[in-house]
Amino acid sequence: MSNKESAASSGIVVDTATGERHVPSSTRADGSKRKEIRIRPGYQPPEDVKVYKNPSAAAWQTRGKGGVPGAEGLGTSGGSPAASAASNKNAKRREAKKKAKSEEKADDENKPGVAGLDAGKEEVAQKPLDPEAEKEKKARNLKKKLRQARDLRDKKDKGESLLPEQLAKIIKINELIRELDSLGFDSDGDTKP
Repeated sequence: MSNKESAASSGIVVDTATGERHVPSSTRADGSKRKEIRIRPGYQPPEDVKVYKNPSAAAWQTRGKGGVPGAEGLGTSGGSPAASAASNKNAKRREAKKKAKSEEKADDENKPGVAGLDAGKEEVAQKPLDPEAEKEKKARNLKKKLRQARDLRDKKDKGESLLPEQLAKIIKINELIRELDSLGFDSDGDTKP
């Protein structure tokens, strides 16, 4: 057995003298003898195939373990001065914003009646728009949907295949016309006389 050596985890042995590959004979648990199996040239069993490891996927799996992704191979020297300067600058900005907000709150608390003004501003922002304008806006939206549905219906009539969502839009044509009618518009989206 001096001219044979184990080549892989699959148990394939390569004869160094001839270069032939085979799985050596062995004894089963019941005592019977297993024959030697010859392996054809070029065959590589699945257990011997090396698995490709994607470096990006490996970095993703090790995320959250600290540091910058992909920088595991770099030394852990104190970090770049540019990065620390940028972080210092950002920290100063955050502090300045906090300080400005706290000063603003303090000024608001010292002035009487300012809170009432703020509440009035919120009411103005929450105030509903003109009902007639809302009605026209909804009618424009419905008119657009109706036009799209009719275009899809024309495509279907020409024999084009449509998606299920598009077929659902075609089915809603009558519903859109009813909604326009309830808003006071005809099926073309024009106001009724």
